Amino acid sequence: MRITGYRTLTTVQEWGRPVGDANGVFADGVVPVSIVVVDTDEGISGVGLGPHVEIERIFAAIEGEDPRAVTTLYDRMLRHTFKAGHAGPVFGTIGALDTALWDIKAQAAGEPLWRLLGGSDRRVPAYASGLDIGLTDDELVAEYEVYASHGLRAAKLKGGLDIERDRHRLGLVRDVLTEAGNGRRPGLMLDVNEAWTRKQAVRHVCELERTLDLIWIEEPVRRWDAEGLAAVSRGVCASVATGENLTGLEQYRPLITAGAVDIVQMAAVWGVTHFLRASALAHAYDLPVSPIGNSPVGLLHAATSVPNHLTSELQDLRPPVGVSVDLHVEDGAFVLGDSPGLGVRVDEERIRTANRRPQAQTADSPNVRPERAGRRLLAGVDGISARKVPVVPLNSHNEVSSTARH
Repeated sequence: MRITGYRTLTTVQEWGRPVGDANGVFADGVVPVSIVVVDTDEGISGVGLGPHVEIERIFAAIEGEDPRAVTTLYDRMLRHTFKAGHAGPVFGTIGALDTALWDIKAQAAGEPLWRLLGGSDRRVPAYASGLDIGLTDDELVAEYEVYASHGLRAAKLKGGLDIERDRHRLGLVRDVLTEAGNGRRPGLMLDVNEAWTRKQAVRHVCELERTLDLIWIEEPVRRWDAEGLAAVSRGVCASVATGENLTGLEQYRPLITAGAVDIVQMAAVWGVTHFLRASALAHAYDLPVSPIGNSPVGLLHAATSVPNHLTSELQDLRPPVGVSVDLHVEDGAFVLGDSPGLGVRVDEERIRTANRRPQAQTADSPNVRPERAGRRLLAGVDGISARKVPVVPLNSHNEVSSTARH
């Protein structure tokens, strides 16, 4: 079997409500989702959800090769990008191609990827994560009632701009999950997306912990600040979770060795091989791991095979437009199916006929760090309201671009 070409597509995730974090909100809840499809000479194609930045250069590392040599090809892609660097979206492109190769390998073997990787249990524990900072109280309660109806008893909220607002919103979700769980105490987490300084983080979390029990605080300070993350971990009761924006073991190693991370996270976009390697590194330090992302399909399969998986993020209960996935959610867990490979199918015609293009990203996007992040003296000042975060209207559109090579 040989790799013959690839295609790139862009569809959207339609949330049907505002989504975002402390950095900004997509008001219409429509977010682009990039896809890479890798083809072979035996008619088997693999799907990877992730960017396609500099994909021509990266694909040259694997073109014409046997796709079943996945880890060898992963290292080859890293070598092809080492001069300019293999971080950020370039690392995401490598991850998307890597995931597609794992999909091909499992399809060729006639097995779901979770079984090929050595998993024995198709159930992957999950927690609810609504990207919910832009919701009103009523909208927040309604959204988490839906999660609770699928058996989810742990939830991660977005926050970090105002202590009292975070306390109030966490309390609302706690009550929803407690009622659904017949009085059993739920799990609560808070994600602030690097919005604080070290002292702000300790002050904010310690105040919340006077009345709430938090499992973890996510990305309290900048992702690379090992000393700061360690200081936060020592200063609060909650665990510090981070890692979704780290790319490569070389970025994890200094944080882990400094005791700066209690729960090691990996983004779905970075790929299956990266997850397996980072999980092994974390396991050597007796640390749990947790996949992050709206479509972490590849990492869900991989999570069944590692001994230190804790829980996986469940964002939208629906897949992106034009994408179907052989899994469902019940009793608080993802339940993977028996379809060979990832169980992901892409309806390229549905994506193509939509024929819409996303607007350019603005300064109020969740992907743009606000100028005053970490330098806000009080909530509700410095241009940020305690009750309203920056909202960017984004009429994102479906797009398909064919760059198949043979």
